[in-house]
Amino acid sequence: MSQPRSEPATERNTQAHVSLSVIVFAYNEAQNVGPVLRELLAWLAEHEPLAEVVFIDDGSSDASFDVAKQALEGTRCQLLRHERNRGIGAALKSAVKVCSGQWVTFLPADGQIEPAAIGTLRAAAARGDVDMVFSNYDHRGDGAYRAVLSFSLRALIFAVHGVLLRCEGPYLFRRELMVPEQLPPDTFFLNFEFPIRMLAADKRVREVMIKCRPRRSGVSKSSSLRRIVGVAEDLVDLRVRRLREAVRR
Repeated sequence: MSQPRSEPATERNTQAHVSLSVIVFAYNEAQNVGPVLRELLAWLAEHEPLAEVVFIDDGSSDASFDVAKQALEGTRCQLLRHERNRGIGAALKSAVKVCSGQWVTFLPADGQIEPAAIGTLRAAAARGDVDMVFSNYDHRGDGAYRAVLSFSLRALIFAVHGVLLRCEGPYLFRRELMVPEQLPPDTFFLNFEFPIRMLAADKRVREVMIKCRPRRSGVSKSSSLRRIVGVAEDLVDLRVRRLREAVRR
């Protein structure tokens, strides 16, 4: 089913029962999208036959959307497209709005996270008594620089919000927990705010280790140093917003 051009434009090919929604987000990843989706579909067919793929193109200027549409043809999927680049947070929120699964997780379209990570997340959730499963990388190869940045961010989150957040990679969560309309960030910061809010609300979480491999091609579109400065500012803003919310209750 196709809808008129809007933000996001959506195409669907789904069946009635979906146990898991896997969001794949992309921005100018035409070289990577095809192989990444084919690898994911092969893994899902073997391990998660009741899963759907929700692909969202965040305003790419290349052929990412068309490549994804071709790769996903005939599968249980939903395809969305922002008319302009809005950020990872916006892409995730748009995708979550249409997810049909009880559980949701996500993968970038750069190929750094292998589909087997989904199995690790799902196995942790299958043990019961959990609302979210966080992932950390067993080895990323970014050296001491990245390790210092990660430690600094965890320390800052604890100092500002009083929660210990250890989550570097994709996470798995119950669909009903994320209400996109209640999460302002359109940037990567959404992947801090949502887990922080869940931890502050005493949701049940587990942590697992997954592998991280090099991008299939191209270069990362973010700068770690620039990101950590922005995240620090956003953490303070989130604290202010949470305090205001508490006062209004």
